[in-house]
Amino acid sequence: MTKSISLYTTAAALVLSTCTATFAQNGSASTKAGNLPPVETKAPNSPNNTPAFKGQTRVAGVKTTTPYEGKVLTEDLKSPWGITSMPDGRLILTEKAGTLRIVTQDGKVSEPITGLPEVHHKGQGGLLGITLDPNFSSNRMVYWTFSEPTDEGNLTAVAKGKLSADEKTIEGATVIYRATPYYKGNLHYGGRILFDKQGNLIISTGERSDLATRPQAQSLESGLGKVIRITTEGKPAAGNPFMKQEEARPELYSYGHRNVQGLAFHPVTGDLWENEFGPRGGDELNRIQAGKNYGWPTITYGIEYSGKTVGDNIQQKAGLEQPMYYWDPSVSPSGMTFYTGNQIPEWKNNLFIGTLSGMHIARLVLDKNNRVVGEERLLADQSQRFRDVTQGKDGALYAVTDQGRLYKISKK
Repeated sequence: MTKSISLYTTAAALVLSTCTATFAQNGSASTKAGNLPPVETKAPNSPNNTPAFKGQTRVAGVKTTTPYEGKVLTEDLKSPWGITSMPDGRLILTEKAGTLRIVTQDGKVSEPITGLPEVHHKGQGGLLGITLDPNFSSNRMVYWTFSEPTDEGNLTAVAKGKLSADEKTIEGATVIYRATPYYKGNLHYGGRILFDKQGNLIISTGERSDLATRPQAQSLESGLGKVIRITTEGKPAAGNPFMKQEEARPELYSYGHRNVQGLAFHPVTGDLWENEFGPRGGDELNRIQAGKNYGWPTITYGIEYSGKTVGDNIQQKAGLEQPMYYWDPSVSPSGMTFYTGNQIPEWKNNLFIGTLSGMHIARLVLDKNNRVVGEERLLADQSQRFRDVTQGKDGALYAVTDQGRLYKISKK
């Protein structure tokens, strides 16, 4: 990638002090999906694994040809986790320790918004995903996920409340759903949340990582390792696939997930997409269908952190869904969004995913058959763990990082 990077390489200190330094990405000649080498050049952890279909991993690279820039709006955030746009163009976001903030498009950060329930702020726990009611302009309702502490353990919970008129507090905060069982651990909470077109909430959970809890991803009697669909009152949404099945939770929408930190609806097809962490390798991008089993831990393209195989070392099995794309080695995919703006037409309907260990934003080009046909890495020179990315009301992309930055990515 060709970058006018001198602003960062010669004036890194200015970035820290002003929070307004920018860099540009200038494309060369127009390129089409399939014309460039894959962006991943490292050796896979599992070189003997065979993809289920061509293009399931290490697809050909693509390169943005429209000049664009990434601008650091602020570095004053503390472990931001989830971000979404407000109707007036400002951004509201969560900080992992338990605070909400509002940030203007010029980078001014509000004081902490009070009134939220206590969070279990250990390990991967804390205040997580956030979304606004589709009628927020009139009802000011906010919905969020968090790891809830109790004497029995902790779990992924969903809460709602009303943003006060002065924007200083959340009024009437109420927990509406808990993904039981509780567990005394600090890993794999999932935690993304968004509304579907029917006005229901889609929530993701993790299977809490440990070998003791891992099998619950396959259990229809557990809230762990699932995509969940509920009403704004926390009840199972009408039409859920397991509503009439005995010994199955009616709120479940899909299962067999490891740790889902990305959810987004395709702007054209309306399909729900998710991403989830693999262990060492095997990070997945899935198109979610109601009632389907996505395989963890029975099948995976990853290996244990120890280097051992997972279970019986199976990658494909009848009745278990294949990922539409996977990464090996891991990039640690987190928050994601489809691009629907007009600033950069070649990005239209592309998927943008923040990555943690990968330290870039992955741009994926999808074809009409839901196959990934191109991959690009944006902001890879920034050495940031990109936790979430959303599209603003102005058509730009906004991304937050674990290190506390908020980026605006837009046409130069």
